Amino acid sequence: MTTQPPATVHTFTQRLSPTPRGARLARHLALNELHTWGIRYGSDTSHAVAVIVAELAANAVTHGRVPGRDFELRLSLVTGSVRIEVTDTRSGPCPPGPGAVREPLPLAESGRGLVLVAAVADRWEVVDRALLGKTVCAEVDVPRCLSLLTGP
Repeated sequence: MTTQPPATVHTFTQRLSPTPRGARLARHLALNELHTWGIRYGSDTSHAVAVIVAELAANAVTHGRVPGRDFELRLSLVTGSVRIEVTDTRSGPCPPGPGAVREPLPLAESGRGLVLVAAVADRWEVVDRALLGKTVCAEVDVPRCLSLLTGP
């Protein structure tokens, strides 16, 4: 039996300025796009995607910022899940991937972003880009009834 990759039903891609305003806008755009795809504001899926986009966009702005280069937000609604990709253009070491993220000290002022992504996403990974930068991808499963409505 041959398994086929999930069919992409919807996609959204936006380049944003590597500023706090750009990170905030990424979250708002993501929630708006999900809403147009039938994933309602306030749903568990919407909340999970909002947390992931907010954390990954903040990381792109804080750790992946290169003056004059934008970061990119890409959302895909594939059969069964929402895929979130945030790409920055800074070369250098990639952030820790799944299983390698350490819990921050209780009074630490930072270091919780990927811990939150790991807690909320159903799957995630870090992909080193061939030229410049890296992409952090995360997936959030959508309820079966929604995936049936939006699937092929």
